[in-house]
Amino acid sequence: MRGIVYLGDRVEVTDDLAVRDPGADEVIVRLVAAGVCHSDISVIDGTIPWPSPAVLGHEGAGIVEQIGSSVTRVAPGDHVVVATMANCGICKWCSTGRPFYCRSSMGNVSQPFTYQGQPASNFAGTSSFAERTVVKEIQAVRISKEVPLTSAALLACGVVTGVGAVLNKAKVQPGQTAAVFGVGGVGLNCIQALKLSNAARIIAVDTMASKEALARQFGATDFVNAAQVDTVEAVNAMLPGTGVFGEGGVDWSFECVGHPAVLRTALDILDWGGTCVAVGVPGPGVELTVPITHFIHVERGLVGCRAGSVRPQYDIPAYAQLYLDGKLKLDELVTQTYPMEQFDTVTHDMHEGKLARGVLTF
Repeated sequence: MRGIVYLGDRVEVTDDLAVRDPGADEVIVRLVAAGVCHSDISVIDGTIPWPSPAVLGHEGAGIVEQIGSSVTRVAPGDHVVVATMANCGICKWCSTGRPFYCRSSMGNVSQPFTYQGQPASNFAGTSSFAERTVVKEIQAVRISKEVPLTSAALLACGVVTGVGAVLNKAKVQPGQTAAVFGVGGVGLNCIQALKLSNAARIIAVDTMASKEALARQFGATDFVNAAQVDTVEAVNAMLPGTGVFGEGGVDWSFECVGHPAVLRTALDILDWGGTCVAVGVPGPGVELTVPITHFIHVERGLVGCRAGSVRPQYDIPAYAQLYLDGKLKLDELVTQTYPMEQFDTVTHDMHEGKLARGVLTF
């Protein structure tokens, strides 16, 4: 079986993989497509520590091939998105609609693969950079066969993370204003969710001027090139305020980069009562310094958001239906598809800012 394996100091495209049979509550999925996300790159560059060898990938869609004896939600032949949230389904968090708080959904590394005959780990409970993977039944989310699997793959991570940050975590109201930092796969989905929410002003912020057209295609009303202008001054000029404890700004900001300096800027552009949603993931131990009075005196806020506060079995089918209804862009997120053997090419194109999302096809 072919796949992409992280070896600690490099990655290798190999045909020397195998995956075990499913357990009673597990599903074998034959992957058809997998998006390449910055989290995969963060494993390779050491930002996210991960044991090796490991089969990478966490943004995939495919077809159910085999099911365990107790599986009832899906059947062979179903088209599914493979969700990264391997929650237990029965704890108090799962039972109250907050599976992203489930303790079972974090740090659940296992070794369902073998590489050259030796045990190999999964990644993010998923490992979608392989022709076949094994996941818990709760992770296999059935979708309509009308949704192309190359587009559906992005529902596993980039789409739910961006859209969910706006709809699930922030619950942005019509007429409110927002800024999105980082016009990548996640940021674009924040932008289109803000448009769905009827936000009055949607300001996209990026250091690449080439991202402006893409941001506006997905719904941005304004664009700030952070490489050329001071972002705080630019946003304050668009949405001026009183000059006390800040010069005005937005009701919401979404930091999709994972950098403390960007997060600080995302806080500095908030209006009174505004809230910043931290979406991007920095390296371990990264800290933020910010004036506490800017929180207390004018009630600004900072909240974290893991994977769009996703409820996979509800959100993924709902977003797929929004796509079928013409209200959510998925096809437009797929800038280019690549065979697995061109993994180095897609990562290069990502770093060059050429892609909304690159998708591997098997």
